[in-house]
Amino acid sequence: MDNVSALKKTLGENFVWNKARLNYFARMLLALFSVRTVNLSEIAVAFAAKAEVNSRYKRLQRFFRHFKIDYVVLAKWIFKLFLADRQIYLTVDRTNWFWGKVKINILTLGIAYEGVAIPLLWILFNKAGNAKATEHGAILRRFIDLFGKDCIAGVLADREFANGNLFGWLNKEQIPFYIRIKNNSMVNIKNKKFRVAKKLFNYLLANQKSIFGMAIELFGQTIYLAGSRSGRGELMIVATNRHPHNAIAIYLRRWEIETLFSCLKKQGFCFRTTHLTHLDRIEKMMALLVIGLCWAHKTGKWPAEKKPI
Repeated sequence: MDNVSALKKTLGENFVWNKARLNYFARMLLALFSVRTVNLSEIAVAFAAKAEVNSRYKRLQRFFRHFKIDYVVLAKWIFKLFLADRQIYLTVDRTNWFWGKVKINILTLGIAYEGVAIPLLWILFNKAGNAKATEHGAILRRFIDLFGKDCIAGVLADREFANGNLFGWLNKEQIPFYIRIKNNSMVNIKNKKFRVAKKLFNYLLANQKSIFGMAIELFGQTIYLAGSRSGRGELMIVATNRHPHNAIAIYLRRWEIETLFSCLKKQGFCFRTTHLTHLDRIEKMMALLVIGLCWAHKTGKWPAEKKPI
């Protein structure tokens, strides 16, 4: 079975697309793998078709303008493909850039999986800067609506996501979290006095880690803290609503979403080279890249098992 046929078979089993649409989508993915950039003019050159390059380019534009993608079906397909019947760590982060004056800002929820986050859900914003606490909660609620919360081993996120609203909601829903906080965060110990969080771990030397031996209050929520100092002397403090003994090791899996963004951008599909500026079309491009990433991961895993990289 050739590459196009195999890919069409996989997509056809999960998406309600006609044969012409399946064929086009599969060939577009293969062209993407060939040129390793989302720039439509370059994909058009590599696209396997008899039409002139200019005609291929215009058809690609029409695809992203008019084609409808069911993102719920896509998320369920990815979840089934990689993550069914196991406890999982959710990692949430943003990637953003400018194309001219257009702000492209993508909040992404992925699953930590063997060194790279597998993206399931994403929200696009036409703004620069951090997402709001309500937006953080919204993408997590979308996940729970689709897959429930019993499968969540923990939510991993960086300092941008450390806020009282998110901590309170996760506590209310009894969802474990491991979220890095700012070193200058003010914590309350035994309802007696506030201290700067970093002072609780001032004693740590390079490459040392420890936990604070009692619950503290942060953002009005009862949590636990773990700290670690890197070889370069940088202090990292992680807040959790579970026993903090393994909090640092668990939190470090958050880096898998950074690996994902690297795969989608400069070390993979060069996402930033897209000239698309409409958010709905960029959202479709993200879907194309996600399907491509999943396909590459699955096909790459088999030879890697035969002959490890």
